[in-house]
Amino acid sequence: MSETFPAYLISKSDSGQVAELKQITLDELMDGDVIVKVEYSTLNYKDGLALTGKAPVVRRFPLVPGIDFAGSVVSSDHPGFKQGDQVVLNGFGVGEVHSGGYAGMARVKGDWLVALPEGFTPRQAMAVGTAGYTAMLCVMALEQHGVTPESGEVLVTGAAGGVGSVAVSILSRLGYQVTASSGRASQTEYLIGLGAHQVIDRGEFSGKVKPLAKERWAAAIDVAGGNTLANLLSQINYGGAVAACGLAESMDLPASVAPFILRGVTLYGIDSVMASIEKRQRAWQRLAKDLDLEQLEKMIVEIPFEELPAAAAAILEGQVRGRALVRIPS
Repeated sequence: MSETFPAYLISKSDSGQVAELKQITLDELMDGDVIVKVEYSTLNYKDGLALTGKAPVVRRFPLVPGIDFAGSVVSSDHPGFKQGDQVVLNGFGVGEVHSGGYAGMARVKGDWLVALPEGFTPRQAMAVGTAGYTAMLCVMALEQHGVTPESGEVLVTGAAGGVGSVAVSILSRLGYQVTASSGRASQTEYLIGLGAHQVIDRGEFSGKVKPLAKERWAAAIDVAGGNTLANLLSQINYGGAVAACGLAESMDLPASVAPFILRGVTLYGIDSVMASIEKRQRAWQRLAKDLDLEQLEKMIVEIPFEELPAAAAAILEGQVRGRALVRIPS
């Protein structure tokens, strides 16, 4: 296969990191036993960091960014996949140390792929994307902890973003009373439309952290980290839990041990990158069952392929709502 296809290629020199839109061939991709024609990818917060170079997400150069994609198998030497199979990939270092989804073709290990669940198109799978798959992992962690709709209110931080939007929609559909936290008052109607019971300003979690504050939430899904996570931990009900999956605010955690040893609060770390295939398959099957596809359409913002660098800067500034979908040109 010597024909070319469009791709973003990140390279690094003494003057820094740069992402350029080029035409490349399969010979320029990395090793793998499955070749996939990429139909859709997404723009996640991590992709924004990679494309802008604002954080050292990309650790091998040159590299095609894009931490997820969906498409059809072109050829396979892997026993689990054959030509024509529709597949989805999230994480496993793709877009970080292995070329990823921002290209017309991808060559990856078949062990990283999940067969597209029945009922999902590649477009819908990437409307879910890594953000939605991560949200489902968070919901599953809270369920495993024993949090039920009868337990009380569940807080979702960064609710207007990709993870938050899907989490609000899933939790609401499962019968939970969801409070959405956002720094964008303009998104209140959008979040109520996804099923949030109420929307509060993220500023409520920006103050000085108390070891213990008034109990408010049965559980929470947090994408922020930092002061926000520390504050909400102090507000979790006795025996409750927080699923933490992001660091949009900070990697720091200026908290005390008080919530853990005096209220029995549990903090679950959600890793979407290296989660087992079995856990991924369960998450995608749950998404096929528990995510309202009409609600999913309300979350979608389509990003033209050639405008990805500008959109990457925007997502880091919190200016992209919901799920940023990217159709990959042939």
